[in-house]
Amino acid sequence: MSERTYRVIVRGVFADLDDALRAGLLAAADEHDILRAAFTDVGTLIYDRELRAFSFRCVVRQAADLDDEAAGGAGCDRAASALAERGIGHGVLRAQVTSVDDMKIRRPRRG
Repeated sequence: MSERTYRVIVRGVFADLDDALRAGLLAAADEHDILRAAFTDVGTLIYDRELRAFSFRCVVRQAADLDDEAAGGAGCDRAASALAERGIGHGVLRAQVTSVDDMKIRRPRRG
């Protein structure tokens, strides 16, 4: 069975952060800066020092017969799990999905 690969960006807002969580997130904020953002299998959490909104970038590989919506759901599940492992609450999660298999690469012309 063939497989498709997706880049998924999950967006949400932090919820119910206590002082200890805020302090921990602020202490690690430089490691979660947008300039360090990457699409990985595990996922990358990105946020700024305001601690309002965040994004989570991950790679989702799934069977070719599943659609983009399933990849978005898998990305949201992965983000929710990563946040739960850290004890971080969140609001509604929204996913933006891009199929890597459908991307066109523009190579420079040799002239």
